Amino acid sequence: MGVFTFEDEHISPATPAKLFKALVKDSDSIIPKFIEAIHSIEIVEGNGGPGTIKKITVVEGGKTSYVLHKVEAIDETHFGYNYSIIGGTGLEEILEKVEFETKILAGPNGGSLAKASVKYHTKGDAPLSDELRESTKAKGTGLFKAVEGYVLANPDY
Repeated sequence: MGVFTFEDEHISPATPAKLFKALVKDSDSIIPKFIEAIHSIEIVEGNGGPGTIKKITVVEGGKTSYVLHKVEAIDETHFGYNYSIIGGTGLEEILEKVEFETKILAGPNGGSLAKASVKYHTKGDAPLSDELRESTKAKGTGLFKAVEGYVLANPDY
């Protein structure tokens, strides 16, 4: 199995606590409201904590797919959230899984610095294409910006 890692970070004017709440604690209910492609997020196993498996159903271009999202760790004190994409029709055939380690830190001017480490685990010796990595990065950035926009548009959130 090959393992390919990349790091990413985003600066936001939203506070770490509000971003964490929207990205982690309330994501199942709020994200499908403002990201059109995400049709639903449902718990298929567990209680929301570590070990929980969620099914995220996406409809893009008239095609429905899903991924299975496993919660690995939640650190509410330090705004950390780790999860893996472990299966589903939306997981590329060459991948065993994709691990995400995220942390939201205090950033400039009362805002946040969100850091993410992404590890792709490929089947056998399959290489990871730049196209797949860039596509995943773009989707992650889009999700982050959409949640940030929601938090900033709803100051009482």
